[in-house]
Amino acid sequence: MTSIVQLDLAEKHYGNVQALKGISLTIKEGEVLGLLGHNGAGKTTTMKLILGLITPSKGEVVVLGENPAGSMGNTVRQQLGYLPESVSFYPQLTGREVLRYFAKLKGQSKQHCNDLIERVGLTHAADRRVKTYSKGMKQRLGLAQALLGAPRLLLLDEPTVGLDPAAIQDFYETIDQLKQQGCAVVLCSHVLPGVEKHISKAAILAQGKVRAYGSIDALREEAAIPVIVSATFNEHRDDIVETFASRYAGVKKINARSFELKVDESEKIALFKQLSNINGLEKMDVQSPTLEQLYQHFNRVQQEGGL
Repeated sequence: MTSIVQLDLAEKHYGNVQALKGISLTIKEGEVLGLLGHNGAGKTTTMKLILGLITPSKGEVVVLGENPAGSMGNTVRQQLGYLPESVSFYPQLTGREVLRYFAKLKGQSKQHCNDLIERVGLTHAADRRVKTYSKGMKQRLGLAQALLGAPRLLLLDEPTVGLDPAAIQDFYETIDQLKQQGCAVVLCSHVLPGVEKHISKAAILAQGKVRAYGSIDALREEAAIPVIVSATFNEHRDDIVETFASRYAGVKKINARSFELKVDESEKIALFKQLSNINGLEKMDVQSPTLEQLYQHFNRVQQEGGL
């Protein structure tokens, strides 16, 4: 896969303040990167570097094979889409007029605007003034603006803010489609449960540094957080709970027929085999650490000085 974004030990200093401290990231075609971190972690600065709005104090930033802040910056940005956290449009214009204005800047047709308005579910309000739009409607219009020109790279900062559950589902379906078409996506979000199944990898930032970086499976392996295995039997089986309590730590009785226990990822398969050989097993389930749990883990380790 072709590399779309490459940050190599990128730093950004504002006087004595180090906003970024040696960031290295790679985003390839069809990858969705979840860029995660508390306010002030360096997410916005990273996105500004990729957009070419600022230059690194040290290190290198390459987007679509070029320096986004260099002489080819305008050409690069023609192939990018960007949705900021707080969208702002001319309030006296209609949604359709706003989109046509941005389309003209990107050399796109009016028909393309109409298609995008329908895609984001704003057909009913396309000819209303933006000042009458709700926050969610403005967010939809912002997404349509970001999708103009079939961008090769899409940068989204808290894109689901103000959207209702149905619109959020539609949004992530759009992201999945773009991913399949080879578009690279950088996605910043605080709503981690919704992000998890749609990203290819995550970068967890804290105090201007990358604290963890990789696929969800790679982060789980690095964090070494136990998985939770639960089992339900067709009758009261305290004897089974006692048996497993003698073998594993962290056994917890849920009710008369069910219990759960925490084990290392490496022990999971062996445990499955043991449980499946017990008569009366009705159901077995495993809960691996979620993205939110991983995020909390790496931030806690950072705060304790472990990274």
